Amino acid sequence: MSRRPSAVLAALVLAGAALLTACGPAGHQAPGAGAADSSQVQDMQHKLDAAESAAAQADSDAAADGN
Repeated sequence: MSRRPSAVLAALVLAGAALLTACGPAGHQAPGAGAADSSQVQDMQHKLDAAESAAAQADSDAAADGN
């Protein structure tokens, strides 16, 4: 198995965790924060899920190709 897809996946997971931690509900939202922030978090989550899926597919393809 190739190391590159695994490294990409690890980087995406770490970046996603950092984003979700920074953007997640911490109980200290700024006044006016709400629906817009929630939709941004959901959008980021969808992008992260898509990136993780693509990385997993690349990893699977590399394994199938014998790399």
